[in-house]
Amino acid sequence: METPLVIKSFTSENDYVAVKSLKELKHVLWSETLKIWKIAIPVALSLLFQFLNNSSTSIYAGHLGDIELSSFSIYQNVIGSIVFALLYGMSNAVTTLCGQAYGARQFQNAGIYLQRSWILLLTTCILLLPLNIFATPILKLLGQEKEIADLVGKYAILVIPNMFSYAINLPVMKYLQSQSKVNVIMYIGIVTFLTQNGLLYTFINVFDWGIIGLAMASNISGWVFSGALVIYIIVWCKEGWNGFSWMAFRELWEFVKLSIGSCVMICLEQWYSACIMLLAGHLDNPVIDVGSYSICLNFQGWHTMLVLGISIAVSVRVSTTLGMSHPREAKYSFLVTMFESLLLGIIFMIVIFLSKDKFASIFTKSEDMIHAASELAYLLGISMILNTISQIISGVVIGCGWQVMVGYINLACYYIVGLPIGIFLGFHQHLGVKGLWGGTMCGITLQILVLIVIIYRTNWINEVEQAANRMQILSSNKEQSLNGSGWN
Repeated sequence: METPLVIKSFTSENDYVAVKSLKELKHVLWSETLKIWKIAIPVALSLLFQFLNNSSTSIYAGHLGDIELSSFSIYQNVIGSIVFALLYGMSNAVTTLCGQAYGARQFQNAGIYLQRSWILLLTTCILLLPLNIFATPILKLLGQEKEIADLVGKYAILVIPNMFSYAINLPVMKYLQSQSKVNVIMYIGIVTFLTQNGLLYTFINVFDWGIIGLAMASNISGWVFSGALVIYIIVWCKEGWNGFSWMAFRELWEFVKLSIGSCVMICLEQWYSACIMLLAGHLDNPVIDVGSYSICLNFQGWHTMLVLGISIAVSVRVSTTLGMSHPREAKYSFLVTMFESLLLGIIFMIVIFLSKDKFASIFTKSEDMIHAASELAYLLGISMILNTISQIISGVVIGCGWQVMVGYINLACYYIVGLPIGIFLGFHQHLGVKGLWGGTMCGITLQILVLIVIIYRTNWINEVEQAANRMQILSSNKEQSLNGSGWN
């Protein structure tokens, strides 16, 4: 079998030397810190502003009333979580492929990967329409209260346009992140955040549109964000974008397989929160239990956006360095990122512990809700540490293209171990939301331990070879010659 083209160009002269002294350690630490944070800070800020769009909507929903807050929380963490996890997971194939393509200097393939992702995600949105349209009967079938289920169903139908905006903007963000063109995402994210908050204030406080205003603001801001990103890549982002091409419809099955692997990995992790939210709706006081858990998830979400920015940065670094045939650089990038991320996780945990009696007041004026959220503060703080480790490992997984394997690991850790423990603690031991969340922490701890062992035993030179093989499977000389052919 012929040696892959990328391996033929392998040279270790630009890779790191093995660290054997304090001076070499400082060099690697400083070099990787600059490379990681140059990507991570803009990405984290852009993700934070996008998440704050959801948090802003949650805040406005909370001030409309406890029922509105609980209903929005059910939509966001069940229906919305299912949809977003599917689309976000599939879009991660763009991170793996474009990162490795840029590392291997195969720029012409990146635009094709982006268009393939658009085709796949838009098709997925069409298939997901029944989930939004029939949200009310689905939730009633699952045992949710009628008043909450009716309001969730109304909102789910109203925000269908926003669902389709994800199919456009998620692949574009991954495409730009793989090229380290992250500042533009941050700037557009800030503008979108300001736009949404202006719309929310107008629709809720001026026009008094209630939940309809929440949905309208989300739809408009979602398409403002998507439209701005697409205009940028078509008009200003020339490297890797050669126009629309029929080649996007070729080799779709190989792309779909990697996308599904990414999707399974992310969905099994994200849908677990949806399961916990649904189970919380069956507790003795579902409005307070769901609302307080949702408040804690919002704070964890803010932390997750920062960690996810770092995770994306390390996935870009790992995929790019593997494409460049620099195995040691990929390994050291992970180690440096994990060390620095853990320090940040500890800081966030301390902040939550110190403000445990007050942080929920941002979302609600209800004393019962504030007290319920404060009782979850210690679990929230510890979860931030576990979430930090899990997200950074996920970044390495995406960069290496291990999504399918990790999908099986997530299935075992979250659903075979974590969920039964959570149900036992929450219902049989009468610990409520604390017990359900405790099961989550058991599952994520097991996942972390398994993945750390796998990464420890990884042969990074073999990962370079697999990256090269993947580039050969998903591209060909014929495809490279036709990339600029447009729709002709």
